[in-house]
Amino acid sequence: MNMFNEIQILISGMLCGLILFQSIFVAPTVFKELAEDQRPIILRSLFPKLFKSITLLGFIFLILSSKTGNGYLIGSFTLLSGIICHAMIGATNEAKDKGNDRLFKILHSVSVLLTISVLLTNLLWIFIV
Repeated sequence: MNMFNEIQILISGMLCGLILFQSIFVAPTVFKELAEDQRPIILRSLFPKLFKSITLLGFIFLILSSKTGNGYLIGSFTLLSGIICHAMIGATNEAKDKGNDRLFKILHSVSVLLTISVLLTNLLWIFIV
């Protein structure tokens, strides 16, 4: 195993840590401790940062793939998922603000599914390669 492959593993660990921290600690705390009118303030500040971090780490992972020969699909999927989730933030927020619950549910579900998929792919590839 070379240094670039070890960095890819580290990046996958960082991605998994970010996503799990958001899911296990941040989201439950926000929904438990903040009033409903205060939640959007913190959530609309955190999620763009989360998705930008996923995008950046996916990009770095993809660049390292050219050095290791491993992980093109993982890096590409992570990068594209981060971009898609970040791009959907505006439409998701607008749907929530306008009370379009159906559209909000669809956009939110896509975002959650992509994020869970990023978590699982970055967790599992280490054991497969």
